Amino acid sequence: MEMEKTMQIIHSPEALHSVCAEWRRQGLKTALVPTMGYYHAGHASLISYARSVADKVIVSLFVNPTQFGPNEDLEAYPRDFEKDSALVRELGGDVLYAPEPENMYAPDHATWVEVPALANTLCGLRGVCTVVLKLFMLAQPSLAVFGEKDWQQLAIIKKMVSDLNVPVEVVGRPIVREADGLALSSRNVYLTPEERAQAPQIRKSLEMAAGLAAGGERDAARIIEAVRGYLAEHLPTGEEDYISIVDPAVLTKVDRIE
Repeated sequence: MEMEKTMQIIHSPEALHSVCAEWRRQGLKTALVPTMGYYHAGHASLISYARSVADKVIVSLFVNPTQFGPNEDLEAYPRDFEKDSALVRELGGDVLYAPEPENMYAPDHATWVEVPALANTLCGLRGVCTVVLKLFMLAQPSLAVFGEKDWQQLAIIKKMVSDLNVPVEVVGRPIVREADGLALSSRNVYLTPEERAQAPQIRKSLEMAAGLAAGGERDAARIIEAVRGYLAEHLPTGEEDYISIVDPAVLTKVDRIE
């Protein structure tokens, strides 16, 4: 009878580095799946993909405090370590790396990694770049797997890896959605029933924008106004943070779609 796969749970950076260094000495291909936990089918798809292409799979579970602004949901962010660790084990993960913040950031931490040219027009991602590079340095994986739901984050990480010659292949994997089109997200648990019913309209507004562009509309401002009008009608509980049309390579806003 086949023995059940053993998964290590590691909390210290030094232990993670040691394990991964030994795998590299053995010539094994390693895949890293960075996460903040509270897993759903989207996370499962990333871990399963990593399992299918690598000899060893490392899943990091770290609610990174530097990704949260002063008024954001760090303390409220959903957590379920027992459920998460059981899922990683079930999907064949070899290591679950779950550090405490003090393991990742010394009290005198003063070094940050950012891609200002890509991050300054939309959501700032200095905390993401810094923690991802730290994970890359510790695990030194052959590849790292990210979901395309956080598309801007994925673009910035690819740019960081390219600019700094980090020897990691960054792989983006498709969004996993509910039956009504809402992208799976750990934060969906925050939604009230009314908000949950309206949330799929965000995707529909983007599909409408894509349809306008495909139909020949080239004026970005007109498409944005159409999206804004659609959301005002179909997502009355929502509040706009930003609506932008950008060059996918450099994330800068465009006036005309070419």
